[in-house]
Amino acid sequence: MGSLGRAKNRDANSERVDAMRKLVVAFILGVLLSGSAFAQQPAEGDGPPWANKIFGGVLAKDFGTVAKGTKLKYSFRMTNIYKVPLQITDIRVTCGCVQAEGKGKLMQPGESTTLDITMNSGIFNGYKMVQCFVTVGPQFVSIAELKISATTRQDVVFNPGEVMFGVVQRGSTPSQFIDVEYAGALNWRVAEIVKNASAPFDLKVEELNRQPGAVQRVGYRIHATLKADAAPGAFSEVILLKTNDPASPTLSFNIIGNVQAPLTVVPSVVTMNSLKVGVSEETKVIVRGSQPFRITRIDGLGQGVYAVSDDKTTNTHFLTIRCQLDQALEMRKTLVIHTSLEKETVNLTVEVKAAP
Repeated sequence: MGSLGRAKNRDANSERVDAMRKLVVAFILGVLLSGSAFAQQPAEGDGPPWANKIFGGVLAKDFGTVAKGTKLKYSFRMTNIYKVPLQITDIRVTCGCVQAEGKGKLMQPGESTTLDITMNSGIFNGYKMVQCFVTVGPQFVSIAELKISATTRQDVVFNPGEVMFGVVQRGSTPSQFIDVEYAGALNWRVAEIVKNASAPFDLKVEELNRQPGAVQRVGYRIHATLKADAAPGAFSEVILLKTNDPASPTLSFNIIGNVQAPLTVVPSVVTMNSLKVGVSEETKVIVRGSQPFRITRIDGLGQGVYAVSDDKTTNTHFLTIRCQLDQALEMRKTLVIHTSLEKETVNLTVEVKAAP
């Protein structure tokens, strides 16, 4: 073969090598890019379940040493850090002393929610650790493992385990109580009760009994009375008891309830963002009361915002809100609904946006 033929063979071989090199580089880049894209989706590996990551590193709650009978509450915060919707499809606990609420909750990418835990310390003695398995899916499935623990004191008992007001009407002042019983070697005393200054109730401590002896028995009753000016809405407060026990100087319990306003409107915000100038649009809201009432007047109407109500005396009214604007603009109005109930009103927000 002449020198010209050998040169052509070398050029051909070089082109083949270059082509193979480009194919290898393209393959490697493809693998890396596909791996990067896949990493944006939930995927199980050799390490901990990926569902653990949505709890932000908080996978355990230790309530510490508590009085027997205390209802212990905690909310684990969950955030969907992935690019697909996640739903809590199953929750399993290893002991009936723990209840977890959250099954069925859906989190869109970037959204957060809570897994609410209640532990009943009245049905176990000493140290208890409970596992809670939380399954999320359904497109990608993973199971997070949470640990909830507490140690019950055998010498102090709360009865009941928490103070529950339930649903009460605003302005009422019901009272509830919780008993604290001690049986031990100390001349045991409750020295102080600590609560949030903004708590919607007052507390009073009453010593019920004190029996000296080798095993001293002491009883207290803590009264909680709802304030007349308590704001509407749910409340949950942790109360601390400071005692003279050097080994365990503080105890805690919860006070929960829901103050219901005499009047409510649902929804409380009406939004009409797709109005056409000169075209009327309407919707209905429901105004409810704790007792029969009439709607006597509505302040804030006008500028294209109208309301139609009935003249009945009933617990529930269906109020029609109608909007018709004669120019393109955005507007936000607060309507004040007055009723026959003395000094009772409720506000309704109307947001309107009209385009030509």
